[in-house]
Amino acid sequence: MIIDTTEVQAINSFFRLESLKEVYEIIWMLVPIFTPVLGITIGVLVIVWLEREISAGIQQRIGPEYAGPLGILQALADGTKLLFKENLLPSRGDTRLFSIGPSIAVTSILLSYLVIPFGYHLVLADLSIGVFLWIAISSIAPVGLLMSGYGSNNKYSFLGGLRAAAQSISYEIPLTLCVLSISLLSNSSSTVDIVEAQSKYGFWGWNLWRQPIGFIVFLISSLAECERLPFDLPEAEEELVAGYQTEYSGIKFGLFYVASYLNLLVSSLFVTVLYLGGWNLSLPYIAIPYFFEINKVGRVFGTIIGIFITLAKTYLFLFIAITTRWTLPRLRIDQLLNLGWKFLLPISLGNLLLTTSSQLLSL
Repeated sequence: MIIDTTEVQAINSFFRLESLKEVYEIIWMLVPIFTPVLGITIGVLVIVWLEREISAGIQQRIGPEYAGPLGILQALADGTKLLFKENLLPSRGDTRLFSIGPSIAVTSILLSYLVIPFGYHLVLADLSIGVFLWIAISSIAPVGLLMSGYGSNNKYSFLGGLRAAAQSISYEIPLTLCVLSISLLSNSSSTVDIVEAQSKYGFWGWNLWRQPIGFIVFLISSLAECERLPFDLPEAEEELVAGYQTEYSGIKFGLFYVASYLNLLVSSLFVTVLYLGGWNLSLPYIAIPYFFEINKVGRVFGTIIGIFITLAKTYLFLFIAITTRWTLPRLRIDQLLNLGWKFLLPISLGNLLLTTSSQLLSL
C-alpha cells in the first residue's frame, strides 16, 4: 500500500487550520464575557481609590500614598490580603446559608450590568424591559444579606439582615415609581431608547430638567439602596458591631465589600442613563455627539468618546455620594423608614401622577 505524502500533509494542514479556527472562535466567544468583567473590576478599584483620596481631602489628611503611584494599588493590596486570610465559619451557624449569602449579593448586582448602555449600540442586552429588569434583579441582593445574617447565628448579624431587607423594601418602591415616570416620558422601558429620547433636544432634553423632583427622590433612594451614609443602618458599627457581616472574614468579607461598590457603580450608571443623557453630551448650540459623530455606527473614535462621557457623568455622581458620606450624620432606623414611607413614597406617587397627566394632555 503506497501512501501519498502530499495528501497526508494536506490532511494535516487542514485539521491544523480547523483546530486554529475553533480556538479563534472560542477566544472571540470569551472576549465579550471577560471585557465587561475587567472593566467593572477596574471601575471598582478606581472608586475605592477615589473614596479614600476624597475622604482624606475632606478630613485634611494624606490618604493612601505607598501602594503604587499615588496609592492607586491600595485597593488591589487590600483584596490580595483578604484573599489569603483564613475563612472562618460560625460553629453553630447554618454554613450553607452563610456561604451562599455573599455570592447571591454579588451575582444579583453583576447581572444588572447587562442592560446598561455605555455607548451607541454598546450594551450587552438591549431589552424592552431593561430598567425594570434592573429593579427586579437588584431586589434579590437583600435576600442574600438576610441569609447571611440568619446563617451567622448572631443577633447583631440577624438584626443587620432584617434592617437590610426593610430598608430595601422601603426605598425600592419610590425608586420604581421614579423609573416608571421616566418610562412614561420616553415611551419605552429600554435603557437605549431612554437615552435616545433625551438626545432629541440636546442638553435641555435631559430628564434631569423634565423630572427634577423624580431626580432628587431617585438620588436619595439610590443612596439608601446602596446602604451608603447616612443610610448605612444595616451595618451601623455603634449599634450592630458590623451588621450582617460581623461573622465574616477573608474572601467572603471581601465579596460584601465588592458588592457595596458594585451597587454604587451600577446606581451611578443608571442615574447617568435615566437623567443625564447617557453617552450624549449636548451643550447649548454645540451638539458634541454630532460633532464627534457618536451616533454613527462603526465610528470607533465616537464610541470611545461616548464611553468617556458616560463614565465622566457616572463619576460625577460618585463624587456626590462620597462627599455625602462625610457630610451628613447617620439616621436612626425610625427616621430612615419615616423618610421612605411618609415622604419619598407620596412625593414619587405625586410625581408619577403629574407625569401621567402631562402625557395624556399632550396626546
